[in-house]
Amino acid sequence: MKIYVPMDSAAKALGADEVAAAIAAEAASRGLDIDLIRNGTRGMIWLEPLVEIDRGAGREGYGPVTAADVPALLDGTLDSLGPVENIPFFARQTRLTFARCGVTDPLSLSDYEANGGLAGLRRAAAMSGAEIVEEVTRSGLRGRGGAGFPTGIKWNTVLQAQADQKYIVCNADEGDSGTFADRMIMEGDPFCLIEGMAIAGLAVGATKGYVYLRSEYPDAIRVMQEAVRIARANGILGAGILASGRSFDMEIRTGAGAYVCGEETSLLNSLEGKRGVVRAKPPLPALEGFRGRPTVVNNVISLATVPVILEKGADHYADFGLGRSRGTIPVQIAGNVKYGGLFETAFGMPLGELVLDIAGGTASGRPVKAVQVGGPLGAYMPCGKFETPFGYEEFDGAGGLIGHAGIVVFDDSADMLQMARFAMEFCAVESCGKCTPCRIGAVRGVETIDRIAAGDPAAVPLLTDLCETMTDGSLCALGGFTPYPVMSALTHFPDDFATAKEAAE
Repeated sequence: MKIYVPMDSAAKALGADEVAAAIAAEAASRGLDIDLIRNGTRGMIWLEPLVEIDRGAGREGYGPVTAADVPALLDGTLDSLGPVENIPFFARQTRLTFARCGVTDPLSLSDYEANGGLAGLRRAAAMSGAEIVEEVTRSGLRGRGGAGFPTGIKWNTVLQAQADQKYIVCNADEGDSGTFADRMIMEGDPFCLIEGMAIAGLAVGATKGYVYLRSEYPDAIRVMQEAVRIARANGILGAGILASGRSFDMEIRTGAGAYVCGEETSLLNSLEGKRGVVRAKPPLPALEGFRGRPTVVNNVISLATVPVILEKGADHYADFGLGRSRGTIPVQIAGNVKYGGLFETAFGMPLGELVLDIAGGTASGRPVKAVQVGGPLGAYMPCGKFETPFGYEEFDGAGGLIGHAGIVVFDDSADMLQMARFAMEFCAVESCGKCTPCRIGAVRGVETIDRIAAGDPAAVPLLTDLCETMTDGSLCALGGFTPYPVMSALTHFPDDFATAKEAAE
């Protein structure tokens, strides 16, 4: 009998380690022969700790399980959720990038290969760099870190650049509120990211890679470091990967926790041991990146998606999606919702379906008021925008952005003026200080919103002008996108701003 208990951070925070210890102790006291496997999470966080038991006829789910439930679990009297794959939240997904997450032992290379792992790298090892880049370009893969820039174009720029050394840098500084997809992959399927980075190295001629991982993710750091060691010991990294005669190796580096280091040039400065401040562009990192050399900087999910593209082919991946948004997107559902977690789906699902159907509406039972999509710099989408399909151009046309695809739901008790103030305060705290519109503008923004709250009507047009200045003048997205939540709150929820004024009067 195989028993799976997640070792994912979210599951551990909800008691998974205690449940695993209780299962081991109870099985030993009963003389039961079990195989206890610590897997990644399936992403259904409201069911964690989600324990799965395979008695030979497939994996049956139980959750959320407590240590006190373990005797009933082993007796077979605990209520079952049925086959895990049939749980509606899971069954409706299109799992490509996250196909193995929650299925395998994250640090078992044999599990990884048995579930399709390394097929993409083996195919890439027999291709030229230009052929790999062409495959990724045809797939339509775009950056999943926020900007949505076509991955193939970035790779081709680095491929064509002339240099004695090139680098692959993985941006694992997942700092957006309500996002956890990067962490889920690194903790639940680390070899997938390693394989994607190796393929990227073969594609552009880079022999060295770095994962820049936030210090707030100690479990991900531990798993990734061990996975790199295992990969190197088995010829997947190092000299002559998979006996191909081509080399690629990588290291895990830990950042100190600055939000702005999620911006690629600030990340590169930090990786070089410098202060994490934004660089002016040009030059682009693809031409002068890490240590002044051509560098591919991609998000975790972008790189972890590359193996499935090489394994199944560009056309298979591009067959999913909407418009210029091809493939799948891991939507991270958080905030005031009944069913929070990760939902991987093809681009195109309407926002309202994700919030009201997949997420089940609010946990409080009150009406949904707003949904912030894209982290702390994302716009607040009102219910009137719920028909907007999940796609880069579609969200842009609706005045929003997808970002890292985190959605945070608020019910009708939320004060949108205070949410706008939080956005400005967040920018003021997290600004690297390099440019004036961000450094000073965010501080003035907090003051201006406080004036509106105090009943000063003249502050409203001033806030609008300030947001235009930040959008047009900031060096990076931190200052440039902060106006999204501020102006969307002001535009779509004017009553919250008027109420503040009337209360002051």
